[in-house]
Amino acid sequence: REVARKYELTVIDRYLLKQLLETFLPGVVVFTSLVFASDQFLYLVKQISNYGIPFKVAFLAILLQLPYIIVFTIPMSILLATILTFNKLNTNSEITVMRACGISLRRLAVPVLVFSFVAAVSSFMINEFIVPAANTQARNLLVWAITQKNIPNEKSNFSFREFDVNKQLKRLFYISNYQNKRLEGVTVLDLSKDEVIQVLQAKYAEAKSDKWVFFDAVNYTISPDGKIMNTAVFSESTLNTSFNLSKLREMNEAKEFNYFALMKHINKLKAKKEGLEGLLRLKINLYEKISLPATCFLISIIGIPLAITPPRARFNRGLLFSILIIFCYYLLRAISTSLGEGQILTPVLAAWLPNIIVLILGVVMFYRKEFLVR
Repeated sequence: REVARKYELTVIDRYLLKQLLETFLPGVVVFTSLVFASDQFLYLVKQISNYGIPFKVAFLAILLQLPYIIVFTIPMSILLATILTFNKLNTNSEITVMRACGISLRRLAVPVLVFSFVAAVSSFMINEFIVPAANTQARNLLVWAITQKNIPNEKSNFSFREFDVNKQLKRLFYISNYQNKRLEGVTVLDLSKDEVIQVLQAKYAEAKSDKWVFFDAVNYTISPDGKIMNTAVFSESTLNTSFNLSKLREMNEAKEFNYFALMKHINKLKAKKEGLEGLLRLKINLYEKISLPATCFLISIIGIPLAITPPRARFNRGLLFSILIIFCYYLLRAISTSLGEGQILTPVLAAWLPNIIVLILGVVMFYRKEFLVR
């Protein structure tokens, strides 16, 4: 009897895992498509209209953002899969039969938690290894598309953009090497003038808060049809700009570094005693690389009690509540991040506060459904 009972529970586990997987994968596709259509599509149109990037190049750059989007949609899909799977069991009275046979709700939650844990690990791996490489490649692709037409053949390691008051691209800074606050192999694409395009190339430069100083520089004035109209050589040249190198460089690295590389970079900033504001932002981003995948595991605890509605309910209230929970969770994450950047919350608390609230809410709801409601 013990062997038969063990085999029966194994069949239930396999059944639940199959149902979760069949719902989870379409959920990832649907949620990713919605985010892509609402956010990334507008970004695609902006790249084409404002910067004149070819459609194929812009679309490929958008596709490279898909891993980053998938990391955000995996928790949504986990919650949806849990809701739909247990709602189906509840509608068919299978949960009632299982409870009558001595199978508790806690036992039924085991395959869900295992499935969510695997999803959390997968989300971390995607965010750790695929997202940084994809984001770096997407940035390099857009930079290449913008600069390929007018700048002489020269490669770089990273770039930064400066926008005007209308959020139009004003200047593109193209740097081959940066160390010890010295920029080497600098190319600046200046689009601030309507009739001509200016390209400045310098052997090295120094970036300050309100200006850049270039040394051993050559300035090219290029007509709209790509012909060089004028060439000027300078031993030293100054460019006034609102561009802030250190802040933008930190933002770039935060998105393109994995967890361990970002941790190493933060330790370097601590040793150099850099600005507190930029360091706080990097710390929050570091902790979010762990807290966001952990959401997959924690949010599944809420899905089970939400799916089990009263037998007389005409519609699944849990599905409606899940949509509300997803919205409130990401809104709370945005607020928590802002409070962390404002030094109201510590970086760790700013990254983990939404998960703590989800965990407390899930445990309370699960306890009520398991022990107080029958």
